[in-house]
Amino acid sequence: MEQFKGQPRLPKFAVPKRYDIRLKPDLAACKFAGSVAIDLDVVSETKFIVLNAAELSVTGAAVSFTPKASSQVLEPCKVDLIEQDQILVLEFGQTLPISLGVLAIGFEGTLNDRMKGFYRSKYEHNGEKKNMAVTQFEPADARRCFPCWDEPACKATFKITLDVPSELVALSNMPIIDERVDGPTKTVFYQESPIMSTYLVAVVIGLFDYVEDHTSDGIKVRVYTQVGKKNQGKFALHVAVKTLELYKEYFAVPYSLPKLDMIAIPDFAAGAMENYGLVTYRETALLYDEQHSAAANKQRVATVVAHELAHQWFGNLVTMEWWTHLWLNEGFATWVSYLATDSLFPEWKIWTQFLDESTEGLRLDGLAESHPIEVEINHAGEIDEIFDAISYRKGASVIRMLQSYLGAECFQKSLAAYIKKHACSNAKTEDLWAALEEGSGEPVNKLMNSWTKQKGYPVVSVSIKDQKLEFEQTQFLSSGSQGDGQWIVPITLCCGSYEARKNFLLQDRSTSINADGAPSWIKVNVDQTGFYRVKYDESLAAKLRSAIESKALSPTDRFGILDDTFALCMARQLPLTSLFTLMSAYREELEYTVLSNLISISNKVARIAADATPELMDNIKQFFINLFQYSAEKLGWEPKQGESHLDAMLRGEILTALAVFGHEETLKEASRRFNAFLEDRNTPFLPPDTRRAAYVAVMQTVNSSNRSDYDSLLRVYRETDLSQEKTRILGSLPSCPDPNIIQEVLQFILSPEVRSQDAVFGLNVSREGRDTAWTWLKEKWEHILKTYGSGFLITRFVSAVVSPFSSFEKAKEVEEFFSTRAEPAIARTLKQSIERVHINAQWVQSVQNEEHLAEAVQELAYRKY
Repeated sequence: MEQFKGQPRLPKFAVPKRYDIRLKPDLAACKFAGSVAIDLDVVSETKFIVLNAAELSVTGAAVSFTPKASSQVLEPCKVDLIEQDQILVLEFGQTLPISLGVLAIGFEGTLNDRMKGFYRSKYEHNGEKKNMAVTQFEPADARRCFPCWDEPACKATFKITLDVPSELVALSNMPIIDERVDGPTKTVFYQESPIMSTYLVAVVIGLFDYVEDHTSDGIKVRVYTQVGKKNQGKFALHVAVKTLELYKEYFAVPYSLPKLDMIAIPDFAAGAMENYGLVTYRETALLYDEQHSAAANKQRVATVVAHELAHQWFGNLVTMEWWTHLWLNEGFATWVSYLATDSLFPEWKIWTQFLDESTEGLRLDGLAESHPIEVEINHAGEIDEIFDAISYRKGASVIRMLQSYLGAECFQKSLAAYIKKHACSNAKTEDLWAALEEGSGEPVNKLMNSWTKQKGYPVVSVSIKDQKLEFEQTQFLSSGSQGDGQWIVPITLCCGSYEARKNFLLQDRSTSINADGAPSWIKVNVDQTGFYRVKYDESLAAKLRSAIESKALSPTDRFGILDDTFALCMARQLPLTSLFTLMSAYREELEYTVLSNLISISNKVARIAADATPELMDNIKQFFINLFQYSAEKLGWEPKQGESHLDAMLRGEILTALAVFGHEETLKEASRRFNAFLEDRNTPFLPPDTRRAAYVAVMQTVNSSNRSDYDSLLRVYRETDLSQEKTRILGSLPSCPDPNIIQEVLQFILSPEVRSQDAVFGLNVSREGRDTAWTWLKEKWEHILKTYGSGFLITRFVSAVVSPFSSFEKAKEVEEFFSTRAEPAIARTLKQSIERVHINAQWVQSVQNEEHLAEAVQELAYRKY
């Protein structure tokens, strides 16, 4: 037995070919019983069969192996379930013959409430509380439902049978082929699946309504919702049908199952899960209510549906060989979801919004505690933590960089060839590079290794000397430290206009090219397609500021210059005054994505400045208010007839920012509209797009002796059954500057009134609430660990509460607290969060020592435009 403990992967004595699974859940007692018969190919002589199982009870009497060649039933002499390794070891008295055979196992388990494995989700039907049974197996939790070879490369076919109460809807990956009712229970038989990985198997049992449509080639698509909510599934249904048709063309391979179901689950840890043919979602990622959902909710539904359906090809049909290659699934599905959304909704300018993905990737990857895109995984417990901005966002960004370098058509053809070649099997990163190399004739493997096998990315410094443009790359770190990475960087630049373009590969530390004439401006990394930052010398930076003011640059380039300057300022490579001077050039900005980033940068800078130079805060807030005044006046509170989707999203963000910076008129108007909303929830005075702004605004003036608006928001929370409204409120409550109220909010998010998946929305506390949140986290740590300890949500508690601090003392205190509470699931996140605190602390010190800051801020706050 000992030889099998502590191994990252299962031994390869036997290979599963087919699973015949029967499950019988008891929804009242939250238990289930089951049996599985696995067709096995024993490929080397062994006395042992080792497979995955966790939190199941298996007795020796319920296990047998029957070799196909003989009818002799072999029973194991020893059955050992090793919980810490999540393996089931079966030892037989004799060596098993090399042949096919059937392994039969009976087992029992619990429908847990941890949103993984086979779990229960609670819902209400006609006022009565009920349980539904749901599966969530990715990354490694199929083993909590049935014993199996729970690794992505162990693909097999699945035949599923369910015994359930007759009044319920029971769904699985494949269509139902037969149903036999026997009084209060029924047995449901499903068609056998094509070959697939265990993490994609799915079962959902509960009461549901649905809406239905078909693709042009006859695939039945349904969206299942709770009873009474089916109209909220119509938008997602429309997106799904159109997206399936688009991907069929793009990947040059049709969708491979006879049906696609998408279903909204009330308790769901992630955003959604791409189970083959039965995609599960949080309600907020699938349901859209014409009257009460905001434009941002509509966009979220479209991009998540497009992401999950991309996985039906990239992930389900072709699967990563091991979790090291997770980014192939997630980075790719993220990138292609933008391609699909852009095709369906070109007016959303979604590729400009893609910069939000890149920025999040750059932000995490600027830490010394980041990790490469391809990351070693040695234990199932480590997998959850890499479902992060590196796998998804950096992954998507380097794919976009490569596509932009190779060209869209060549990229698409090579992808189709890759999918054709690896369909129904597994692939590694190198397989994708090989296909792209073959299709393009470019050295893709060499080019991309520097981006996927080492962590981090470069900052390219650009200066002009003697009619030459000089380029130098160094590793960028937010801490300002020197890293030693080196990359092959696809450099693109425009000189004075978008017609005058140049591009080349920067393969060495530095190089120079001729600067033709004296262009009015030079912008490097055109449209931000490269995953790197750019630092300009002072003369080039000044020219870019003028180009921004004269509106000569595209929105993506305006975004990039701002984001890079902010990052360089945080890394103490540029003073805060440089950032403020640049920000003032964006006063007439109207583009959603650029302004959204300007707002988020303002919020971050305001926090640092409040710690560094509290005496300047009034002027800094005034400067930010001036900055957003122009767009706020253009947009107002009232939606305009026929306005764009992006203006609807921007209005709420601008008004929220003005409220947080204490703009009197905004606070007054928000309060007036909020009161009208309390009188009538359908009032046109507060449509969904401005609700969050009004909620945040009224929370700015709430305190222990003036709490009626807080109590009113809790009442709205309790009365609504729309998840998007609930999360909108949860995200607004912690913006209150009163620590006593923050204490109440934090108690509320752990109460039974808040689904455990949603508590994380209430963690984004005001600067004034930081210490309260930290004390609360320490007091509640045992409870939080028990509730969230086995999933990725626990990492959100650590990062949200720890990262906002900005003193070395606090970093030490956090380290000391966790030194005796080490958990593998939070190890990486904890290191990253403490690193962020150090970065903030160094930045605060640097701002305190900055000369002429007070004068610059005074001038900007009172500048007349």
